[in-house]
Amino acid sequence: MNTVNVIIGIIMVLSFFGLVWYCVKGYNLMVGFFFMSVLWTGIALIGNAITPNSAMEGKSVIDVITNVFQTGPENYGKSILVNIFFGAFFGRVLIDTGIAATLIRKVVELGGDKPRITMSLLCIVTAVIFTSMTGIGPVISIAVIVLPIMLSLGIPSPIAMFSFMGSIMAGLFGNIVNFKQYHAIFVTANESFANYDYNTYFKFGMVGLIVSLIVVLVVANIAMNKKKISHSWAAVADDGNATDAPAISWISVILPVIAVIAFDIPIILAFIIAGLYALLTCGKLKGGITNISRMLSKQFTDGAIDVAPMIGFLLTLAMFNNAANYVAPYFKALLGNVIPSSALMICILFAICTPLGFFRGPLNLVGCGAAILAVVVSTATWPVQFLYPLFAVTTVAPQHLDITQSWVAWGFGYTKVSTKEYMKMSIPTGWIIGIILCAIVFVMYGHLV
Repeated sequence: MNTVNVIIGIIMVLSFFGLVWYCVKGYNLMVGFFFMSVLWTGIALIGNAITPNSAMEGKSVIDVITNVFQTGPENYGKSILVNIFFGAFFGRVLIDTGIAATLIRKVVELGGDKPRITMSLLCIVTAVIFTSMTGIGPVISIAVIVLPIMLSLGIPSPIAMFSFMGSIMAGLFGNIVNFKQYHAIFVTANESFANYDYNTYFKFGMVGLIVSLIVVLVVANIAMNKKKISHSWAAVADDGNATDAPAISWISVILPVIAVIAFDIPIILAFIIAGLYALLTCGKLKGGITNISRMLSKQFTDGAIDVAPMIGFLLTLAMFNNAANYVAPYFKALLGNVIPSSALMICILFAICTPLGFFRGPLNLVGCGAAILAVVVSTATWPVQFLYPLFAVTTVAPQHLDITQSWVAWGFGYTKVSTKEYMKMSIPTGWIIGIILCAIVFVMYGHLV
């Protein structure tokens, strides 16, 4: 084992924990990932000057710098950002037409004054909505309707916030935009993974959604047994739109998923078709071409604003992902013998280590996980059908229950819930989900390894 590579590997691991600390402290992630991209690229270049780095073979210093700071963001923008923008446009349409609010109102009417039933129904609808919607703007727009309803029914605020955030997390297991985002990271690690598509992943995505939602609701109900129901919020949600959207429009919530799965329609076109269907069935395509064009332009602009805070972060994350490929040989020198080569053992390892996906940790693809992915890919020939769901488990569940997630952080201010109360439920829940779903990954895909 090359001593230089091991020493550099130790330095990389220390910087790794430095990034985790940075995330836990709640500092700006865009700045943090840019700094890490500079640091890791610099260390990799120095290491290559001492002893050849296989990831830099045949590349000049300028080639490496260009790949990290130019090619990375360019490729990410081409492969994922356009999907995010059109997904945000569709989310804005669901909000502006009142479709999302109508579904929530109907659920409340169905659940009546039974807190547990209403909470469960609200969580189910929220999970379904977020198979298509994404971004902090849509989350807040739904939260200011759902959370006051839960609180007015006497559900304690920590449980209300946890169950709502958990239902979003469950929905994101099946979210098309999130799939494309994580898939782009996989392609960066190994170009042969490019052929893996949402249709192939869909079955596991739905399993992940159902399992996660069940676990969240079980934990929430157990927590309610320990707390006295108190009607602390007398006011119900003001959704700003008292008129119900027509029943025929409700299917638009899952129309993008149906279009992609059933008809192989491209994701962007699926969002456009679903958005236009929602507007048409809600009677919004009236007033002449000028007014319609102005409305569509505003909805796209509002959608772009909704996701704007995450765009800079995602572009610097793309830099970090490319930098991770250059430091992977150093991580491999230090950790390569730790990574199992059998499907069963790596599923057990990921199940045990699922909490390392919290705080943007080493098993979180939208965090430090890009480097670990590069190491795992280099240790054996893993089929993407097996590896992608495994990393999806340790990314989706911990990240979207995590206090570093933007809308979770917003929720603390809105509900006045303490982070300690929330994490008592969120971290065990994320771990339980990880254990169950890693076992399911092995059952569904372990035979492919």
